[in-house]
Amino acid sequence: MQTTFTLQTRGPGLTEFTRQVAAWLPREDGLLTLMIRHTSASLLIQENADPEVQTDLTEWLHRTVPPSTDPSLSYLTHTYEGPDDMPGHIKAMLLPVSLQIPVARGTMRLGTWQGIYLVEHRTRPHTREVAAHFAADR
Repeated sequence: MQTTFTLQTRGPGLTEFTRQVAAWLPREDGLLTLMIRHTSASLLIQENADPEVQTDLTEWLHRTVPPSTDPSLSYLTHTYEGPDDMPGHIKAMLLPVSLQIPVARGTMRLGTWQGIYLVEHRTRPHTREVAAHFAADR
């Protein structure tokens, strides 16, 4: 079973889509695989109880990999798509672009405070696609 989730981002930050994935899953045991179809965004399983976690993670990423206009990144050559583009690729290299989640009777085996997030690395809003594949146990 496969589908594509289309998500709108608002610029840098985490967009949770746990509920959309949960609603799509069949009432079976199996393995869910998610893969983002872009090179400047990522996927994460992260805490979904306190929004400060998402804010802090976004700020940490920005400080760790600032825009290419920052003097510390003056060596970058891929800059023609804007100062957020190559840093977005670097962030996507550091974070997962795919996830695998066990599913029991249609319920993802996530922890109490875990949610599934798309992490946008570009500064402007984007429409992003996440490919999903559910393989039922046989």
